[in-house]
Amino acid sequence: MAQIEIDDPRFEAAVKRFGDYLLLERGCSQNTVKSYLSDLAQWYAFAGEKGFDPVLLDADKIARFLLAQTAKGKAKSTVHRHAAVFRSFAKFLVYDGETAQMPQLDPIPARDKQLPQVLSEEEIQRILNACEDGTDIGARDRAMIELAYGAGLRASELCALQLRDLDPSSGFLYAKGKGGKERSVPYVGGVRKAVEAYIGNQRKNLDKHGAPWLFLSKTGRKMQREMLWVLLRKRGLQAGGISTKRLHPHILRHSFATHLLRGGMDQRTLQEILGHSSIMTTEKYTHFQQEMRDVYDKFHPRGD
Repeated sequence: MAQIEIDDPRFEAAVKRFGDYLLLERGCSQNTVKSYLSDLAQWYAFAGEKGFDPVLLDADKIARFLLAQTAKGKAKSTVHRHAAVFRSFAKFLVYDGETAQMPQLDPIPARDKQLPQVLSEEEIQRILNACEDGTDIGARDRAMIELAYGAGLRASELCALQLRDLDPSSGFLYAKGKGGKERSVPYVGGVRKAVEAYIGNQRKNLDKHGAPWLFLSKTGRKMQREMLWVLLRKRGLQAGGISTKRLHPHILRHSFATHLLRGGMDQRTLQEILGHSSIMTTEKYTHFQQEMRDVYDKFHPRGD
């Protein structure tokens, strides 16, 4: 907990029970619990200065605390975290029987919704061009980036792909997403050409152990998520003019979704392709006007 002495037995006991609840029932990490309890210690100090009962949470008092944190120059993300801690603590106090009902905390600011960052089609093309160095690794890197972008795969899904997961006859691949849920995803046009060229030419040079994985490291082992991050950053820097903040694997998935919606794909189809369990997750990409369409390869910028 923060270096603030708590001499209110009731509040101290409630905070301790809250910490145990986070750790044992919610499965939070030690660092998360430490962070939450530190925030509550700061609240305790503030409540003491203002003469508040720290256990009796209400919107006005909490709003005053949050405004005080902002006035101290705390980052917006930190203030939002404080607000989230209050919500969790208030719910716990009701769950624990410490208070009778959940206080109304509407004035607490919600975290700003940020639209996903994306790469432009021109930037993606420059990254792909940077892979053209005449080496087996360059061909592998291009095929990986093509597929990550061209099929909207998560880094973990991409690295877990095996040769048997691709069906060239249908132009579909089978990816296992969160919770082991399998879905079929089309891979067409330039994406398919790059993947098939890699399989037919360079992959056999990397396969030193008869591995089943589609993408292999220099030593013939399964590619790891961290390796994808490294290769994307490397190729992005070689392409030039792209901020390193936008050179991470998940941005390829964001770009995929954004470009399809911009082209006119409907949310439900995109939801299926991305493997989102809820349409609400997909809706974060809908910052472009959409029109209903049916056929995947008509929309994707690399579908020709």
